[in-house]
Amino acid sequence: MERRYASHPNEVKQFDTDRLRKEFHIPALFTPDKLELVLTHEDRLIIGGAAPVREPITLETDLKELGVSSFLERRELGIINIGEHGTVRVDGTEHELSNKECLYVGMGAEEVIFTSSDPEHPAKFYLNSAPAHQTFPTAKATLEEADSSALGDIKNSNDRVIYRFIHQKGIQSAQLVMGMTLLKEGNMWNTMPAHTHPRRMEAYLYFDLPEDAVVIHLMGQPNETRHIVMRNEQAVISPSWSIHSGVGTSNYTFIWGMAGDNKRYDDMDPVSMKDLK
Repeated sequence: MERRYASHPNEVKQFDTDRLRKEFHIPALFTPDKLELVLTHEDRLIIGGAAPVREPITLETDLKELGVSSFLERRELGIINIGEHGTVRVDGTEHELSNKECLYVGMGAEEVIFTSSDPEHPAKFYLNSAPAHQTFPTAKATLEEADSSALGDIKNSNDRVIYRFIHQKGIQSAQLVMGMTLLKEGNMWNTMPAHTHPRRMEAYLYFDLPEDAVVIHLMGQPNETRHIVMRNEQAVISPSWSIHSGVGTSNYTFIWGMAGDNKRYDDMDPVSMKDLK
């Protein structure tokens, strides 16, 4: 498991492109038949990917890093499948996940195993894990079952649908909030006007991007913005003090996951367009 430390905004002002990417950009999460994990010290969120092809993948890591005897002893887990049909087995119970379906696994689960139904069309499980103080039951949600809302319009190139899976009024968790935003064809902007939420950090996974397309992910303090070039199936860490917005050369989908002081999706501090620099 790779470790990323937290950074002060005054320090980030001095970062060049290479340093910015090393601190916040996660270039590869879906290596065939391998578990990829990145632990950020921003609210101790773990961002990961499991891409089983020929072999099942078990959720495990060097437990000394977490100070526990099993991965979910003091953690909870959110999973969204961005690939083809697969199965997540939690302590012997199998949960089938198709594309863009979500599974929550509560604190205390001892064994989590990821499997693809067809090696020729493998699943790709995106993972967010946050520290937990209470156990909640394992639960699944499809796109149809998620709390959703349409936002934006084609005039502003941000016509999109937001799906909330793990949140205050949906799948219950200790602190993890997780969902997905789908931009319609011909739309490129997300989360603009921008906002911050100083009480929570966030991570994005961009996917459903054509091979030759990119998303310019905007981050930094509103008056000291920076950008990171993102490609398909890449993730980015957003500290609580940073905006998190983007514009693509094509439409795309992204998964957002948050950890911090509360589970309110709408807990955010708006940033006026005139204040962006």
